[in-house]
Amino acid sequence: MIDQNKIDFTKLNGLIPAVVIDNTTQQVLMIGFMNKEALDKTIETKLVTFFSRTRNNLWVKGETSGNFLELVDIVTDCDNDSVLVYANPKGNTCHTGSYSCFGYEKDELFFLNDLFELIKKRKTELPEGSYTTSLFKSGADRIIQKVGEEAIETVIAAKNRNRTDVINEVSDFIYHLFVMLAEQDIELKEIAANLSKRHRK
Repeated sequence: MIDQNKIDFTKLNGLIPAVVIDNTTQQVLMIGFMNKEALDKTIETKLVTFFSRTRNNLWVKGETSGNFLELVDIVTDCDNDSVLVYANPKGNTCHTGSYSCFGYEKDELFFLNDLFELIKKRKTELPEGSYTTSLFKSGADRIIQKVGEEAIETVIAAKNRNRTDVINEVSDFIYHLFVMLAEQDIELKEIAANLSKRHRK
């Protein structure tokens, strides 16, 4: 998290631009302005808070709609006069009802990373009643066996060319593959890096 005392609020008469980014999808959600009080409150409450130039007061994003922006991190630019705010949106961000004020649609591909992080968390915490927990407790051989079973079921669904079955079986396969990677302490980004290294333009 940034050091609030290093932020330069002098250039815009006590305000700084704050660009909000979805921490999961990395897409731009909105831009607002913060004064020092709004920045301090954002960091203190973990709810993104702006300064309204029209109403001349602080406002918490989502205070009327319930679509809060839960703070993850804040970084400043090289001049310390603007910030990127990484947040987890609770609902759509734009007042029009859209995901982003800039017309972006939410990219669900980024959920895969969230899923992998959740699986790693299950491995560490082993909460009761979780299917993922039961897999980790069953051991590596059972996890690997499940990957094989799901791979075969995916092939069968693809051979039958049933779109719904293919989607469901691939989803099961990817989930169990993620569990296997987590069990062997292999990060998803290692796979991505390897694929990138192999890629030939």
